[in-house]
Amino acid sequence: MDGVFVIDKPSGWTSHDVVGKMRRIANTRRVGHLGTLDPMATGVLPLVVNRATRLSQFYAKSEKVYDAVIRFGAQTDTYDIQGKMLGEEVPYTVTPEQMEHMMAPLRGKIQQKPPPISAKKIGGTPAYKLARKNIPVDLAPVEVTIHSMELIGCDGPEARIKVHCSAGTYLRSIAHELGLAAGCGAYLKSLVRLVSGDFTIDQAHTIEALAKLAAEGRLEEAIVPAARLLPEFPAEVVDEITAGQIRQGRDFRTSPFRVRKDARYVKALTQDGALLAIGEAKLPNVYHPIMVL
Repeated sequence: MDGVFVIDKPSGWTSHDVVGKMRRIANTRRVGHLGTLDPMATGVLPLVVNRATRLSQFYAKSEKVYDAVIRFGAQTDTYDIQGKMLGEEVPYTVTPEQMEHMMAPLRGKIQQKPPPISAKKIGGTPAYKLARKNIPVDLAPVEVTIHSMELIGCDGPEARIKVHCSAGTYLRSIAHELGLAAGCGAYLKSLVRLVSGDFTIDQAHTIEALAKLAAEGRLEEAIVPAARLLPEFPAEVVDEITAGQIRQGRDFRTSPFRVRKDARYVKALTQDGALLAIGEAKLPNVYHPIMVL
């Protein structure tokens, strides 16, 4: 089995916990995730397995879509509900008009400061390790893109928003910034990832469902095969002789009728439809295999 299992991660589990569970279910050590989720968050966590783990580099900049609930009137040291409360909670009622006003500056390309308790590294050490030792943490802002931020609704001190953003965006920081704008503090109460790159919540399986499929010998039914990954790359089926040459690292030609001239990458598929390699353009309709599965 080479491909991706789309997991619906439960709250309270780290992404590493999910990887560990999947290793046992799929009976392989070769499992990795395509973008971590905080323990409190739920939703889409794509896991690459076996030879498909080599494709992870192509997902490093995958965009995400989140459904988030933000609570106003207090703040925490982690910027989310799992952190230590800083000060007393104050009564606050947020309105749609206030939310639209506060969200406006956070749309588009922005400089976002990661939370002090995060996996961002300072001198090679994750920021959360320094923060837990009471060592001051001051992370430099990073440019991220908020493609859209839509208000779903307000209910007393809470607002629910849907955010489409670039990789590396922290919804906890968005909650914190909205709290600063409101002047009363805010933190992330809940977070669901609806989309990660090409993978959606509709494709996601719980770990329990996958364990049941594995026990029935039907686990392959849930996998997204490697050949179906990276749908934005055109595909070329190659004959057995060309497949052998690709495995030796030799260039291969593609049909000018099936692959666009400006396509930087192409997927080489075997006669039975399995993903053999990813080729990078060298000349028009000539590709060099940069990754052979």
